[in-house]
Amino acid sequence: MAFIIIGYFLVLNILTFVVYGLDKRSARMGGQRVPENVLLFLAFIGGTPAAYAARRYFRHKTIKRPFITRLRLILIVQIAILLLAVLFFFYKQG
Repeated sequence: MAFIIIGYFLVLNILTFVVYGLDKRSARMGGQRVPENVLLFLAFIGGTPAAYAARRYFRHKTIKRPFITRLRLILIVQIAILLLAVLFFFYKQG
């Protein structure tokens, strides 16, 4: 089971990084852009680490305030869920 979860997050984060890179390239070349909702959805389903890494690496979506706010909110919610899951796990153990 752990391999499936790790594989999911690995593939998702690679995909997220690539999609952010493609969007940056499209922005530079004036091509079809990836909708922000798609970029945020990839982060929401577990691609947040790659979203932050890609923003920094490609210098993409670093100024647009509504996007940054939504991405931060996603990160906060994910951290809260992770903390609750860890607390629940330790509560069940004890």
